[in-house]
Amino acid sequence: MNFKALTLAAVAAVAIATPALAQDAETEVASNGTSFRGVRIEGNLGGDRFMSEGNHHDKFGYGGTVGFDGTIGSRFVIGAEGSYWNPNKGNENVTALADGNTIAHKSFEEWGAAVRAGVLVTPQFLVFGKAGYVNAEQRRAITGPTGALLVYDHYRSDGYQVGGGVEYTVMPAMRTPIYVNAQYVYSVYNGNSSRQRVMAGVGIRFK
Repeated sequence: MNFKALTLAAVAAVAIATPALAQDAETEVASNGTSFRGVRIEGNLGGDRFMSEGNHHDKFGYGGTVGFDGTIGSRFVIGAEGSYWNPNKGNENVTALADGNTIAHKSFEEWGAAVRAGVLVTPQFLVFGKAGYVNAEQRRAITGPTGALLVYDHYRSDGYQVGGGVEYTVMPAMRTPIYVNAQYVYSVYNGNSSRQRVMAGVGIRFK
């Protein structure tokens, strides 16, 4: 899977909303003029890049997010979220070592908790950043030149996440507004491994 192509696809998804954003560009944001408040639930799809041992592998992934947002003044949004991500049966790097052995490092599901804060460009368009905690299931196996298993370790690894993106409310007048977003998230785990995600999301908000 081409990770750069996935990035461009996410950018293109945001670009589709540009005409609608232009209509809102001259709208003054009022304290009660935005739908970015309340509980939200969303589904996520995108590209997963797992990095370890100086190597990386790209794969398709999916997940979900549950969060709560509130507004401060007329333009600022802040909230908390919990997330789940799965690179579809795991994402694995296989690396040849200098001693002739081979190490296979694989990452499975990731659970996260983050604080999200952003600025309303218009009542319907949010630019945000986020940071928080992650925990991922991982596996490491080292085999010798003959294929004999030398080391096997299956464990969970803590870490942190940082990221950001944009979000647009498609139907703000609905009782449960629908929104779309695109975001990039970088996770770093204990044990010298990390993950990059470029995702598109679709969700609903309960005001």
